[in-house]
Amino acid sequence: MASDDRPVYIRLRDSIAEAILEGRYGDGDALPSVRAFAAEQGANPLTVARAYQSFQDEGLVVVRRGIGMFVALGAAERLRAQERAHFLRHTWPQVRAQMRRLRLRPEDLLKDDLALG
Repeated sequence: MASDDRPVYIRLRDSIAEAILEGRYGDGDALPSVRAFAAEQGANPLTVARAYQSFQDEGLVVVRRGIGMFVALGAAERLRAQERAHFLRHTWPQVRAQMRRLRLRPEDLLKDDLALG
């Protein structure tokens, strides 16, 4: 497995985004406090605050002073659209090129008995 050279706050942000996309946090749900998430992830609370701030800047979370951070309405759909665009722009061209090199067809990927040997 390759090492992840991305900044820690980006990795934390991706972890939160994944939880939202998977439905672990839905519209209006409270996110863990900065301290709780930092303790859970073994991260510095300032790093977690930076990850949360990026969501706030994008309008994906809303802050209720004295209460906490909450997933904004429509956040999952907006994240899904961002992820889809990133996949199609950056990941898919590499996957498609690899498939061509290996002479894999899309239907080959759907076979249950794909030879992995």
